[in-house]
Amino acid sequence: MAVLAEAMGRGETTGTVARAHVGWVLEWAPSLRGGGAGRLVEVALASREERHAQLREALLDGRVGVSDAAVCLTEMERLRHRLRPEAVPMVWEGLLVLAGLEGPRAIRALRPALLARYGSGDELEKLDDRARTQVRLSQPVTAADGLHEYALLLGTESRAVLEAALGPVSAPCPTDEVPDLRPSGQRRAEGLMTLVRRAVASPESVPTSSKATVFVTIDLEALQARMRAAGFGCCGEADQDLVRGGTTVGSADAGSLLSPATMRRMACDGGVIPVVLGSMGEVLDLGREVRLFTPGQHRALWLRDRHCTIPGCSMPAQWCDAHHLVHWVDYGESEIRNGALLCGYHHSWVHTKRVAGRVVVDAERGEHVVWDLRPGSYDVRGPDPGPGGRA
Repeated sequence: MAVLAEAMGRGETTGTVARAHVGWVLEWAPSLRGGGAGRLVEVALASREERHAQLREALLDGRVGVSDAAVCLTEMERLRHRLRPEAVPMVWEGLLVLAGLEGPRAIRALRPALLARYGSGDELEKLDDRARTQVRLSQPVTAADGLHEYALLLGTESRAVLEAALGPVSAPCPTDEVPDLRPSGQRRAEGLMTLVRRAVASPESVPTSSKATVFVTIDLEALQARMRAAGFGCCGEADQDLVRGGTTVGSADAGSLLSPATMRRMACDGGVIPVVLGSMGEVLDLGREVRLFTPGQHRALWLRDRHCTIPGCSMPAQWCDAHHLVHWVDYGESEIRNGALLCGYHHSWVHTKRVAGRVVVDAERGEHVVWDLRPGSYDVRGPDPGPGGRA
């Protein structure tokens, strides 16, 4: 890399386009004809820029290789405009240290943690929001006799819920007489079908228990006020001011970061067990699972609301979630007068846009839900625990 950078500076590599540089590399370094010349040129070009001085130093010192440096460069280009300017040198150093220790996979996995700690504004929430719009489940493609292939793409929140539910039903089930020799992929596929069969076999599809339980560590004030959450940064140093988001623990998805806004929505219809941590990360208290809307309350909401309560949406009641109008984390009770049916899409939208709803009664329509659809209306109105609210 040093030789190539010097050759570029002297004008030895004819032309200015990357292809010309690659040709020069292949002429003088035939060992790279099997691959790697393009990455070398990319990194050498970037290393000549002053903003990539840390990358150049790490390469010339031998702390990272060219392949890992290329991954660091790509990741930094994706992150730079989302970071606070003063945090860029720290992020560079963190990426380069991790590249030397763990390699490319760990570098890519670090993105949510870096945005949580060093991002400008609500970058972690924006990452969750973008991911939510890009989830995909393909149509089946026949792969072989009797086999059909799906492609599934999930966001961090959906992955956390799926892994929490899938873990118990996809674990090996050996006995003294019969070992479980199924490979992991087969166990997971069969576990997923077990979950689907249980869901469709439920009487009238009424929820009989809370959704998959996800253990999450997050500062309560951050959850309530959408402020910065206490936690640990990528380099292991405790930082009570900079880390935003909740961290899943205790499942195959452990370590995933969820934004406070995402956690608020999950608290409506998923089992969330609060874990209170001390200043050094020690567990001080393990709360009990939140009591959610009961099957009887779901039926009552079906009868009252009939469908998703957002004006113009006709998603049937059986396919809707029970939403806390005063959010659970704002001391909202799990009772009919504080509940409203929302389809999955509008449930996410209501929490993301911070939209307020309330139950009203009139002579014409009886008891029904009305919404103030202006973004931020929930914060303008302000949460109100009301009589009997949690304290």
